[in-house]
Amino acid sequence: MVLLLFLVVVAIFVLSILFKSIRIIPQASAGVVERLGRYHKTLMPGLNILIPFIDRLRPLIDMREQVVSFPPQPVITEDNLVVSIDTVVYFQVTDARAATYEIANYLGAVEQLTTTTLRNVVGSLNLEEALTSRDNINGQLRIVLDEATGKWGVRVGRVELKAIDPPLSIQDSMEKQMRAERDRRAQILTAEGTKQAAILQAEGSRQASILEAEGEAQAAVLRANGEAQAIATVFGAIHAGDPDSKLLAYQYLQMLPKIAEGESNKLWIIPTELTEALKGITAGFMSGPKGPGAVS
Repeated sequence: MVLLLFLVVVAIFVLSILFKSIRIIPQASAGVVERLGRYHKTLMPGLNILIPFIDRLRPLIDMREQVVSFPPQPVITEDNLVVSIDTVVYFQVTDARAATYEIANYLGAVEQLTTTTLRNVVGSLNLEEALTSRDNINGQLRIVLDEATGKWGVRVGRVELKAIDPPLSIQDSMEKQMRAERDRRAQILTAEGTKQAAILQAEGSRQASILEAEGEAQAAVLRANGEAQAIATVFGAIHAGDPDSKLLAYQYLQMLPKIAEGESNKLWIIPTELTEALKGITAGFMSGPKGPGAVS
């Protein structure tokens, strides 16, 4: 029984030694091994063998990129306003040995360094510049943090300002200013619209007047051309017929009733040609052909 008990104890001891000597490191993790209290090596993902009671494995370190959101920090701007700024830091451990031995708590160190750097950067800006220069602030924070955390085995990939909250009184003033600015822009747009409408209306009226005048001018030209052609036709017919003075006098007599038409005609203007025509008619009657019974 004593021998059996001894064998069982030896078997348990051997199994415990084997269990302690075999370490399986998961993917995206790293383990720092200390041999007799000193750094020995860094275990990579997979199966690893350690020497029991000599090698000690420290807690595993996550090698993936991590996202940490820090609580709001009060920051004083250049114009002496206290704003509350939330930051988000994206970082990744690149050297497990440096992250273990070069800094006691790299996460707390990144937080404190982010806070101090943020106060230095935002402290040189006024409130308006801080609100409109987030990309510039993010870039400056990333550069400073990446340089400082490089010796810790940490690489800072990105820093984002999640929120910048000015005091409530400043927020009310900013809202009033924005409301006034929107009203001003609305009035400007309305005035511009009215101006454009008036310009378009005036341009339309001008074009309509020009087209109307051109139409009247073309109509007058056409009427004048028609009258000229009619007069030319009449005179051509008269000259072709070669009328004598008696015919012209007769035509004058036919036009007299038309001249006298209308109740308002009080004064008649008789052309001199009419008297000459009447003389021609009288002479024609007086010098008519004499018959057999005519008196000489």
